Amino acid sequence: MTSRHVIFSHGKESGPWGSKISAMAEVARSEGYEADSVDYRGVEDPHDRVTRLLSFCRDLRGDLVLVGSSMGGHVAAAASSLLRAQGLFLLAPAFYMPGCEHLTPKPAECPLTIVHGWRDDVVPVENSIRYAREHDATLHLIDADHRMQDQITLINYLFEYFLVALDLPHLQKQAEKRA
Repeated sequence: MTSRHVIFSHGKESGPWGSKISAMAEVARSEGYEADSVDYRGVEDPHDRVTRLLSFCRDLRGDLVLVGSSMGGHVAAAASSLLRAQGLFLLAPAFYMPGCEHLTPKPAECPLTIVHGWRDDVVPVENSIRYAREHDATLHLIDADHRMQDQITLINYLFEYFLVALDLPHLQKQAEKRA
């Protein structure tokens, strides 16, 4: 069986195993994925974070899903093509930030879901709306601030749905072979 990995990229002000990532990692494991999180603490530059993510994933074999929150969303999207990600799940990604609009990365050609809170006062929700429109992403706008701590249960449901949907083409092919 092919190994499957979910790799998390945290935001600038958080750590690799905060409550959101820990909860989502349990969802990933329940769906048959190995889950890990890159530690970017002390690494301020987004390019250096992308380099760290690429290095972290270098020896992984099998299916890869990238998850990123805030600056981690920017990092995951930037690395997604080089890593040939099969899926990209982003929480309040730091796209089109003032002075850095030209650095907003293009995602890999893979399923892309963005979750963003209406009450976000760090990354404007309009940035995710724009990115979703430009890259044909699924977008969920929820009643939350930037940290989304009060919506972890909803985020977990959305993440589980995302992972299950990634399996549907594979499961359909298996069913066709059996028929």
